[in-house]
Amino acid sequence: MTEQTVNDPAAGGPPPRTVPVIVVGAGVAGLVAARELRGHGIEVVVLEAAERPGGRTLAETTVLGSRVDLGGQWIGRGHHRAEALAAELGLTVFPMRTPARPAIVDGATPVGRRPAVAVATAALLLCEILARVGAPRSLTAGSVGSWLRRLPSRRARRLLEVFVSESTTADLDNYAMHALLAAIRYQGGLAAMLATAGGAQENLVVEGLGTAAERLAADLGDRVVLGTPVTALHRDDTGVTVRTAWGDYRAERVIVTVAPPKAATIEHRPAAPASRIRLQDNTCMGSVYKAVAVYDRPFWRARGEAESVLLSEPGTAVFDTSPPEGPGHLCMLVGGREARALDDLDDHARRAAVLGPVAEHLGPGVLAPRGWHEKSWHRDPYVGGGYSALPRLGDETGYFPMPAAPMGRVHWAGTETAAEHAGYVEGAIESGERAAREVAAFLVPNSTDR
Repeated sequence: MTEQTVNDPAAGGPPPRTVPVIVVGAGVAGLVAARELRGHGIEVVVLEAAERPGGRTLAETTVLGSRVDLGGQWIGRGHHRAEALAAELGLTVFPMRTPARPAIVDGATPVGRRPAVAVATAALLLCEILARVGAPRSLTAGSVGSWLRRLPSRRARRLLEVFVSESTTADLDNYAMHALLAAIRYQGGLAAMLATAGGAQENLVVEGLGTAAERLAADLGDRVVLGTPVTALHRDDTGVTVRTAWGDYRAERVIVTVAPPKAATIEHRPAAPASRIRLQDNTCMGSVYKAVAVYDRPFWRARGEAESVLLSEPGTAVFDTSPPEGPGHLCMLVGGREARALDDLDDHARRAAVLGPVAEHLGPGVLAPRGWHEKSWHRDPYVGGGYSALPRLGDETGYFPMPAAPMGRVHWAGTETAAEHAGYVEGAIESGERAAREVAAFLVPNSTDR
């Protein structure tokens, strides 16, 4: 399994390795699909381009021995699959510390209940109403950026820019207002999208949610093959030839879990349907930078709660993600255009740019963390961004849930295809389970799932 030799029968090399199912991508969706298939007694190989499993999850160990998530980390209200998986894998779930409402801070000044907040709140309420009633396109044409520029208050515009950029990771001038409303409707409203307690950011995992992917991969053992990008899928009446730089595989069924924009690098023979090509070409990955600063203890609690939205550039969402027994963890998220702007800075300048505004709010002790972990997901060559794929302005192909109808013997998974909670680990789990059921219906005798 670990030998990487090119299999080219036409050149006299060994024939492709044959396995019932190939899963493309060792993110949570792919690993869950593989585990489900193994539960049906179906042999499977997972091919992953990166040198690690996890996809858009990634846990690291700090200098103090704690674990931090640099990728997907939250188990929100109603994320029952993620809760069950965490329990099964021996992970410890705890509620994130959160105030009744996050502070909104401009420089060192809390904005409080100023008129700008009232304007921003009214705009969000309008979005909620338009999302629920299904407003006509004539009322929702144009980009989110163009809509925000209509607001009379500069600070209200800035507040909404940061809110939307952080929650969607979109470039707001390339993200349709109608797409935002569709996302609000899909997620069950703004409260479900943005809230901590009772919302999608309710709970955390002491060991890191990324540890779930690590343990799933460990359970699958050498069925997970890393550093093996899939370059082509050649379909015929009896199966699929899966081509990689290190050799070919032959499978009865294939599950592709890679997000559509990244899946565009895989050649299909015969060619993929026009609808699939359009989905790949007209979606893009969001841009997001994430950092976690580690301290001996959450000292800021003596001064106040850390959870806040900082309006200075870069606009930053700050969370207290400290585990119950310590140490102190401050999580910071920057989305969209301002996440990409951080790429132009060196490591020292980027850290100063992110921590400086936080220190103005929580005190100078923020500037001296014991550990520092960061990840620019849009620079990851295998993931391409986060939290999910997004529709480009002018196209509705990439609205949630994204299409996942099988293409002959090729099946599709990934968090974007989830009926609920797309963009979260919960959605990835749902999609992996669904794709595994589809495949098992063809490969397990007398299956009732067909």
